[in-house]
Parts: sequence; C-alpha cells; structure tokens
Amino acid sequence: MTDREFFERYNKDVHRTCYYMLRNASDAEDVCQEVFMKALASGWEQVEYHKTWLMRITVNHCLNHLRASKARRMRENLLLIFQREKAAPSSLALVEQQETKDEWKRRMDRLPDKIKIVVMLRFTNDLPLADIAEVLDIPLGTVKSRLNRGLKLMKAMMHELDEEDLPQGQIAKTIRGKDGAEYE
Repeated sequence: MTDREFFERYNKDVHRTCYYMLRNASDAEDVCQEVFMKALASGWEQVEYHKTWLMRITVNHCLNHLRASKARRMRENLLLIFQREKAAPSSLALVEQQETKDEWKRRMDRLPDKIKIVVMLRFTNDLPLADIAEVLDIPLGTVKSRLNRGLKLMKAMMHELDEEDLPQGQIAKTIRGKDGAEYE
C-alpha cells in the first residue's frame, strides 16, 4: 500500500473523529492534516493495526488541540449559538433535523471528556470495544464502564427533557422494569 492509498483508506475516519471531537470543520481539517503528516513521517508501514494506531494518534492530537484552544472554542460556540438563532430553516423537516443534531451535540457536550471520547468512538466510528481500549490505552473493562456510564447519562438527560415537557405540577416518575411493566 502506498502513502496515497493509506491516506485515502483512512481519511474519512480520521476526519470524522476530528470533527466530532473538535466541533469545528476547519480545526478538524487542520488536525486531520497534522495526524497524517505525523503518521506518514512515523513509518506507518511497520504498524500492524493501521486503523487503531491512526485513531490513537487522532484522539491524542484532538485532545491536545482542545487543551490549547479552550477559550477560543468557547467564543466560537457562542457565535454559533447566535447564528443558529438568526437562521430560520425553510421547512419543518429541516427544523426537526437541526433540533435533533443540536440536542445530540448538547448532550454529548455535557458528558465528561473521558466518557464522551468512548461514546463517540463507539457510535460514530463503529470501533469495537477492544479497539477503543487500544486507541485510548486503557483496559477493556474501563471502556465498558465508561460506555455504560455515558449511555446512562444520556438516558438521564432524555428523562430530564421529558419532565420539562410535562405540564406544571405533573412529574414523570415512572420507572419501567425488566418485565416491561411500569412502576411509579
């Protein structure tokens, strides 16, 4: 495999990971380019598991970028929020789609970074749990517990939204058991 074939094979996965972690298209492109420059200079031919190795480099570069640009990211996010409020989609379907994306982003942003990375690698890159453990250099059990914790937090966030939608004075305290029955 040539350098070009290596790049073409993994470019989409690396870019997608960068975009989901950084939430900025231009930053994602910059970090993606840095990742491939490092990978090509590091002798990728000698690595046995290319995707896992490349995802580890990607996550590390993204985390370094996030640490270095936290204040800048906050300003950009504020600008994005103001721009979203000004823009009015032309149809109901676009509005619903955007609300769903925004809600997903808000929920993901509320997760702690360690949990967010595991959830993102699992569900946006479809990486197996063992590969996530190798990418993050943590035990498989830790990956499983972080993924489980992330899903529980996301579920709790959904329940918070459901309770906000109820009329005043009405509280949703229904719990569904394993048997499917509902309990109050």
